[in-house]
Amino acid sequence: MNRKVLVITEMKGAALRQVSLEGVSIGKKMAGSGTLIAAVFGSQASPHVEALGEHGADQVLLFPDALFDAYHSDIYYQAFVQAIQETNPDVIIAGHTANMKDVAPRIASRFGYGLVTDCTHVEFEGDEPVYVRPIYAGKAFEKKRFTSDTMFVTIRPNNFKAEPLRERATPEVIPCEAGSVDLRTVIRDIVLKSTGAIDLAEAKIVVSGGRGIKSKDGFQPLQELAAVIGGAVGASRGACDEGYCDYGLQIGQTGKVVTPDLYIACGISGAIQHVAGISNAKTIIAINKDPEAPIFQIADYGVVGDLFEIVPLLTEEFRKKLAI
Repeated sequence: MNRKVLVITEMKGAALRQVSLEGVSIGKKMAGSGTLIAAVFGSQASPHVEALGEHGADQVLLFPDALFDAYHSDIYYQAFVQAIQETNPDVIIAGHTANMKDVAPRIASRFGYGLVTDCTHVEFEGDEPVYVRPIYAGKAFEKKRFTSDTMFVTIRPNNFKAEPLRERATPEVIPCEAGSVDLRTVIRDIVLKSTGAIDLAEAKIVVSGGRGIKSKDGFQPLQELAAVIGGAVGASRGACDEGYCDYGLQIGQTGKVVTPDLYIACGISGAIQHVAGISNAKTIIAINKDPEAPIFQIADYGVVGDLFEIVPLLTEEFRKKLAI
């Protein structure tokens, strides 16, 4: 197996997104004895070159321009096209994120590539990769392979291991300049809504609330528990519709899809639309007063009771165990 693989990475502020390192790790496996190239963008990207090398990158295309510090579809599209044209890869890998959902189909159309999105697993039949992705709200999975020469894949965060393959590896750095951009839109202001320090899509632990939290203040015990165990706070659509929290926290078919190691559902009934967003969570704990709530049908562990009594008790026990 000898392929040239290009991984399109993403930054979140000064940090490299975890899914980008996951992409580099699976990309190295797909490259085999070939070349793995990572493209990284933004004025704060250069400190991450070494980490990309440690995870398997042989070369790094560095676009250090501050133009890339905030996502703009036209600017990123042109840079991605430039990276593809310079490397002529056999495989392109990117995270299945909001930004790539926006620009990936545009790139695929530009080059006439096939595109497999939201991939959760890669199998190999001999040297040939087969891509696995969920369908029907996670009730089934389909396997896809490419007939085209170039494969373009987006991967779901938290489904591939990002493990360093080398120690203090320094890949070859290829500086790239952003060319002139034909902007069809202009961004005047960016308003950021804080939904927590940990990205929901990449969180290993998620504590989520539904209509059962009853009010905005009902999220306070959930936030305290999440802070103690190092998790992110999410919500069902019901909680968002009631105005208890911002829609940026929404998990489900019309919200964010999460794949944490631990998902704690508090006061969530378990409607199919919500379950679609958590179907790949490794362990689900449900806390609900209604013993007949559908969430218990998919939960690994269930607690029947008042979340306002149970969640603080859990928080206190975790504090003791973790000596916080």
